[in-house]
Parts: sequence; C-alpha cells; structure tokens
Amino acid sequence: MPFIKSISIHNTVNKSIAYILNPKKTEGMLLTTSINCTTDPEDAYLQMKMIYEHYSRRSYDEPINKTGKSSVKAIHYIMSFADSENVTPEYAFKAAKAFVRNTFGDDAQAVIAVHTDTDHTHCHIILNAYSISGRRYYDNRTTLRYVREHDNGVCRALGITPALNFEGKGRSMYYNEWEHRKNGTSWKQHIREEIDRLIPEVKSLDELLQILEERGYEIKRGKYISVKAPGQQRAVRTKTLGEEYTEESLIMRIQYREVGTGSTPAREKNDELRAAYDAVLGISCIPAEQDKRQSNETSVASSNVENDLDAYRLSAQMAVMNKFNIRSLGELEGMMNEQKYRYEKYRDEVNRHVEEYNKMVSLIEQAETYYALTKKSELTPSEQLQMSVCRQAMLNNHLLTQADIDTLRDRAINLSKKIAAVKVKLNSCKHRYDVFRDIWGTYERQRNYDCATEFTEKSDQRKVQEIKKKRKRR
Repeated sequence: MPFIKSISIHNTVNKSIAYILNPKKTEGMLLTTSINCTTDPEDAYLQMKMIYEHYSRRSYDEPINKTGKSSVKAIHYIMSFADSENVTPEYAFKAAKAFVRNTFGDDAQAVIAVHTDTDHTHCHIILNAYSISGRRYYDNRTTLRYVREHDNGVCRALGITPALNFEGKGRSMYYNEWEHRKNGTSWKQHIREEIDRLIPEVKSLDELLQILEERGYEIKRGKYISVKAPGQQRAVRTKTLGEEYTEESLIMRIQYREVGTGSTPAREKNDELRAAYDAVLGISCIPAEQDKRQSNETSVASSNVENDLDAYRLSAQMAVMNKFNIRSLGELEGMMNEQKYRYEKYRDEVNRHVEEYNKMVSLIEQAETYYALTKKSELTPSEQLQMSVCRQAMLNNHLLTQADIDTLRDRAINLSKKIAAVKVKLNSCKHRYDVFRDIWGTYERQRNYDCATEFTEKSDQRKVQEIKKKRKRR
C-alpha cells in the first residue's frame, strides 16, 4: 500500500526541484515529467516563481523572517510503496501522474520524478503553492487527509492496494466468478495458462507480474508470489501451481526462453566448465567406492522436483555455452565483462537521449499552449499569465517562430526512434550478462560443492520428515 507524506518548502525551491530531478536518482531523467512547466530544474523554477509572485505579491526567494515563519512556496509530496506491492518504477510513475491530475487539477504546476536509487520504489512531487488559475494549495492535516483519500482512489483504479479502506465490505458475486463455479473451471489451470502465454513476451518477472495486474489479476509479493484471478475468491501461491511456477522457475524460464537446444560436444582437455556441469548433473557426483545403497538413495533423491529443475537449468546453460563456444572460465569472464561494458555504454547513451527528449517534449507542449492562446480573441487573467510563462520558456530556448517549433518536433521524433533502437541493444546486453553471470554462479557453487555433506544433509532432512509424518499419524 502507498504512503504519502508532505514537506512544506518555505525557501530553496530551486534546490528541491534539482534534487528530485537528479539524473542519478531517476535513471537519467527517464522517469520524470512536469505539468504546466518544463522538465528542467532551472526553467521549472523560474516558471513556478512567476506564477507564485504574480498571485502572492511576494518574492519566491524571500528568507525566513525573525519569527522563523514564512509563507509556503511549494509542497513536496513523497509517495512510497510497500515492498509487498511489488510496484515497478514505471507503474509508480503512472500512478504519480494520475494522482497529481486527479488531486490538484489540470491547472496545477508540478514536477514529478520516480527515484530508483534505493531498495523501495518512491515518487517525488514538487507542487507550486499556486496553480496557473490562482488556486492556493495548503499543507496541513486536513489537506493531507484529502490528498491521501485521492491517492487511494487512484490506487484502486490502478489495482494497487490503498492505504485505507473507505469502501463497504459487502458485494455481490461477480458474473465470471459464478460462471467458473458453475462450469467447475480450475482457477489454477486458468492462471497457469495465462502465465504460459505471457512467458514468451516478457523480459523479466516484474514485467510478467505487471502485465498480469493490467489484465485484472491481483498480485502480492512477500516470501512467495500470490496471484488472484478476476472473480476468484482467494489468492493462490504460484509455487502451488507446480515447480515451473515458483519465483525461481519463472525467472529461469524467462531468462532462458530464447536459448535453443544444442548437442553437447565431447569434453575436451582442460574444459573445466563442462566438467563442473557433469559433476552437478550427477555424472560424477557419487564416488564409485560408495555402496549400492547410497547410490540407490541418491538416484531416488536426484529424481525429485528440485533436482529436475536443476537439470533443466543446467541444460539451458550448457546450450548457451555451446552457442557462444565458451570452454573456459577465462572466456566466460571475458564475455561477462564485455556485456557489462556495452550495457553501461548503452545505458549512459539512453539516459542522455531521454533527458534531452523530455526537455524537447516539455518545450513543445509549452509552445503549443502559447500558440493556442494567441489565437483566442480574449484571454482571462490566468490565461494571460500562462501565456507569459510559456513565452518565457520559448525565449530561454531560442524558439522564436513556428518553424523553430516544427524543427524541434522533428528532432524529438527522430530522437525517440534512436532511443528505441538503443534500448533494444541495452536489453540484449543485460539479458546476456544475466545469463553469463548465472552460469558463473553455477560454476562457483560447483567449485565449493561437497557431495558427501549434501547427501548427509538431505538424508537427515528425510529422516526428520519421516518422524514428523509418524507423529501426525498418531
């Protein structure tokens, strides 16, 4: 559930705007936007200053007086999401924009940013104390409750659990719930099929869960992932759907779905990686001198679901090694470093382009508003003020004619195409790096692998489970 807190800004609005628009915190300005101002720290500050000083007749930069009091220049809202909600930065960005529009209106002047530099997703919103039309916003207990209630409404609309439940508990049964009960359709099978359909289309587990939410499923992430289909009474844990639907299995299925199968070549001399894989797969795990009883028990243990999953993973990793002809640890490390270098290079390039693109789009919106207002025969005082704000942004960026705006729009279109192309390369590098790192992790585990210890631990675990079963029977 989201939690919103507010901070009144009495001075240094410019520093607050610069803080939330920090490229290092927003993936290079990728998750930033603005309403009725530009998405640029300096320009946004000047535009907010113009609106505030026009209506308040006070300086935006006035210092705090001797009594320690001064008027509120802007309000800083921070919207945080619980880890259990598993709200992605992109979804939080969508929620923040909807929240500002829904709560403060289309004439509010605000800068919005999602920060991704911490473990939990959170949004920052700097709201000017006055709107374009002169509406005054206050920050106190009453207004904060009003803000939180509106945020709950937005969260319900987007499928996010609200902080407080203001709705009645009773409701009639949904039609699709009644239909499933009547037909005896299995909810678990329905969820399995939906996940199976989405696996080939998504690039990460977060994206898979987000698409499920967009299709009406309720998702909860804690120790286990739980899913509730539309109309279903109770959520089910994905691990109860089968071993292929645990969190680890879903990540693995997505990660290796594009890897083709290939024949396993004969192991060459000094082929340390494939030797390690043979050992993990059980080819050389149990020493020949161990007795048949141990071998039989081990073969039974190796056929359980967990070991089947390991075999599936290792087979996929082996196919990757064949595809890229990786035969040594040094080659694998070289592949990892190369993909990491390329990823960082493409990420920096995307961040630079996105920052420039956001500024272009913001300026185009300001220019369109300006020219729309110039065509009106009569302007209200607030429209005259808005026209001045837009004009200021255009002059600061040397947009003097309609031709300049058209040129800027063409540049923005070309830049958006370039961003999309670089993102494809970026995602490809990240995917390959994750796969290579996973293979490296398997090798590291095998290097420290102690078959005898593992066998003893599993044997002890089976004995404990048998004792528990006997106690239950009594």
